[in-house]
Amino acid sequence: MGELVANLGTYIVNNTTEATKTIDAIVVLQDTVFTSIKVAGTDVKSTYIAAPGTAIKAGAIITPINDVQFSGVQLTSGSVALVLG
Repeated sequence: MGELVANLGTYIVNNTTEATKTIDAIVVLQDTVFTSIKVAGTDVKSTYIAAPGTAIKAGAIITPINDVQFSGVQLTSGSVALVLG
C-alpha cells in the first residue's frame, strides 16, 4: 500500500498547459475543472470524476487505483498540487 509522503516533492499546476510527470496524488487547491487526468498517456478522468465537466472542490485528493501512477494532468481552470512519485 502506498503512502502520501511526497518524497520527490510537489509541483503546482495553475495554468492550462499539460503537466507530464510521475504523479502519486493530485491535491485540489481551489475549485478546479480538469481537461485530462492521464495514466500511461491515456485520459482516465471519467474513472475518477463522475461529472468530468464539473469543478472539483478545493481540498479534494485524487489518488490512482491499482498501484499505478498518473502520467499527466491538464486543467481547464483552477489549480492543483501534484504529489510527485
